[in-house]
Amino acid sequence: MHRLASSPRVAVIGAGIAGATCARALSDAGCAVHLVDKSRGPGGRLATRRLEWLDPQGHRRTARVDHGAPAFTAGSADFRQFLATALPPDALALWRPTLAAGGRPLDGGAGPLWLPSPDMPSLCRGLLREIPATWTFAVDRLQHGSLGWQIESGGSALAGHFDAVVLALPPAQTPPLLAPHRREWAQRASLALMQPCWTLMGVARRPANDGLWDVARPEQGPLAWVMRNDARPGRESLADEAHWVAHARAGWSRQHLEEPAAWVQARMQAAMQDWLGEPIEWQHAVVHRWRYAMPQPSGAASARQCWWDGARRLGACGDFLGGSGVEGAWQSAQALIEALARDLATPSTLADTALTDHRIHRAAA
Repeated sequence: MHRLASSPRVAVIGAGIAGATCARALSDAGCAVHLVDKSRGPGGRLATRRLEWLDPQGHRRTARVDHGAPAFTAGSADFRQFLATALPPDALALWRPTLAAGGRPLDGGAGPLWLPSPDMPSLCRGLLREIPATWTFAVDRLQHGSLGWQIESGGSALAGHFDAVVLALPPAQTPPLLAPHRREWAQRASLALMQPCWTLMGVARRPANDGLWDVARPEQGPLAWVMRNDARPGRESLADEAHWVAHARAGWSRQHLEEPAAWVQARMQAAMQDWLGEPIEWQHAVVHRWRYAMPQPSGAASARQCWWDGARRLGACGDFLGGSGVEGAWQSAQALIEALARDLATPSTLADTALTDHRIHRAAA
């Protein structure tokens, strides 16, 4: 993206890989970017959780486990080039997990798997360095007027107005924000289904069959992934501990989405014990509910990898448009960056607006 002659003020809502990619590129091009997210920090589904508990002797213990996307592939040369420049050489690790016997293979016969190091959010954290951000701000309203956009949450607004707004959120969270401005986008977003996922994470004594595998893909039961986090490159490993992360199947997670966390945890722990075939001596465990873990395959390709309205200077991107996974979200962000740059690089004219509207309507068809 070429550097812009002016410095338009752009709000990027969402700090996952799509939002962080947009924010970095726009900032580097000369935009005054402000990032907004409802969480306490960046990463989205590139997530790492800090666990805290007291051991039997009353000592406070901590561990960190990757409880979001287990890893990602890099299929295109462009994405590989992006990763090579976005992170220092030692901040991206190649992961070749040993699969347990009797389970399913990795999805799609995946090629090399990559992990940001020292934790999953470090990729987004690096992209967002020095970019102003407002955290724990759940945006519930976008207002557009003669001065530009206002970003609101619970009746409070961010200071000032913005020339453009980028939404990099799960589709279920965008309709209330889009409906007053692009109703057809809101309708399409409401139909873009995301699969949920209950995730169990915890610390236990090392199992008797330790070292035989570090990822299991059970054929049956509620679990889709069982992963030894301490066996992953660049992660903490202690001699007498196993750091576990287990992801439930989408169908099971959907069926039990509103069950109490304690109920879900008990059943996922029982399923893990059944798979291991031996008791698990848990020191600490907790579950996390991902309502929007990944796009549900529909079989229909999107007409465009992003949405951009040049007249209103409003856009949206994410893996529900660009394709599943980290690379799909990145590709959607790249498409939006290109569309946004074309309109912000030159003054708006009636001809530009007409051309933009033609592109938008063609994409919505």
